[in-house]
Amino acid sequence: MTVRIERPAEAVAELVLDRPEALNAISTAQARAITAACAELADDGSLSVVLLTSSSPKAFCVGADLKERNSFDDAALAAQRPVFRSAFGAVLDLPVPTVAAVDGYALGGGFELALCCDLIVASSAAVLGLPETGVGLVPGGGGTQLLVRRVGSNRAADLLFTARHVDAEEAHRLGAVDRLVPAGQARAAALELAGLIASRSPIALRAAKQALRRGSDLDLESALVVENRAWEEAAFSADRREGIAAFNERRAPRWRGTEDAGD
Repeated sequence: MTVRIERPAEAVAELVLDRPEALNAISTAQARAITAACAELADDGSLSVVLLTSSSPKAFCVGADLKERNSFDDAALAAQRPVFRSAFGAVLDLPVPTVAAVDGYALGGGFELALCCDLIVASSAAVLGLPETGVGLVPGGGGTQLLVRRVGSNRAADLLFTARHVDAEEAHRLGAVDRLVPAGQARAAALELAGLIASRSPIALRAAKQALRRGSDLDLESALVVENRAWEEAAFSADRREGIAAFNERRAPRWRGTEDAGD
């Protein structure tokens, strides 16, 4: 088993990349496992946050398994392509907020898996990069599109064209990662962040994520229509009624979430 799902806290799931002997180099089998795990998580209405972590202290993920690909001809590489696209797309399309915890190397497809998440927590020991142009490739897990949305076209071009590695401090300065923590603390910090997120309304979290994703590439007028739909989804839910009641009663809310979304 190269991927496993754990439940470290209420409403929080952890998707663990678990191929430490290969530093989580993504094989065809592991890509399929990521897709299957994400499908399971996407169907879980009790979730508010998904963490993406690694069982290896040395690496989050070093990208595609080039040892496996060494024997590929063009037909084999073409056959693997939809499997990989499905895996990255499955992470990107998870309906709840996602947080990647990056410690050690996150290169190529590994960095792209992190970029598929909404937030990235990196430790000071993290090393990130998209080295594909150095081996005759172009990033194919969303890297050319997701990185530019985080850091802008010029900074993305620098990293893409040079294929250079950057340390965690530079990645944080560029905006490629969101939070920087001491070495070895990425998972703990990501879990703390996930707990904070999970304390919010499940309905509102899902609606807010959809508004962010669907509106980001639209003109302002169209994006505000997307936002209004998200507002309506939350505003006319049991969670909104509970949230306002809890505020006025000065107590923690008891969210009903997706189980009562139609109320």
